Amino acid sequence: MKGDGLHEELVAAGFGGQGIMLLGKLIASAGMLEGRHVTYIPSYGAEVRGGTAHCNVIVSDEEIASPVVASPATAIVMNHPSLVKFEPRLTPGGLLVVNTTLMLAPPKRSDIEIAIVPATEIADKLGAIQAANMVMLGAYLARKPIVSTETIVEVLRRILPKRRHHLIGINEEALKSGAACAQPSNALAGEPLHASSRGRTP
Repeated sequence: MKGDGLHEELVAAGFGGQGIMLLGKLIASAGMLEGRHVTYIPSYGAEVRGGTAHCNVIVSDEEIASPVVASPATAIVMNHPSLVKFEPRLTPGGLLVVNTTLMLAPPKRSDIEIAIVPATEIADKLGAIQAANMVMLGAYLARKPIVSTETIVEVLRRILPKRRHHLIGINEEALKSGAACAQPSNALAGEPLHASSRGRTP
């Protein structure tokens, strides 16, 4: 196992169908390929339909005592109900990655880092709105490179059937586009989203 002291606990959340579980699986699988301990727990059930489907992921250099993520260091939120549910649970100083395209109001906390990412808008411009989860993943990894994007792409090659390998290119573009707009934006907590929905930061 690697030994640079990494221990990351995160939650990814959004509507069912937004690729939240795939996002979590990619992080966990990439962590395994890079020689780290990982856990991945998806949350299914009634929440998946129109609510907040989510998954918990831990990536660590040390053995993981419990897979439960009560106070994540990172929350990747794809829709407004997920923001409302998981922003309060973030540890102080944690990272909140927000898909502003689908937010009704901005984040409220000022004691966390916020990455403002209009992921659905970016994915739509790429011609693959379903790749919004990859935009979010790219933004997250730009801020916290716990695994490399190259490993993420390798995992995609392994898990996608060959008939869908033509989609790898657009997913790579989505990762790069997310990384490009993942600038620090602490000052946007509590501000109107119209200023950030285009990916602009102060």
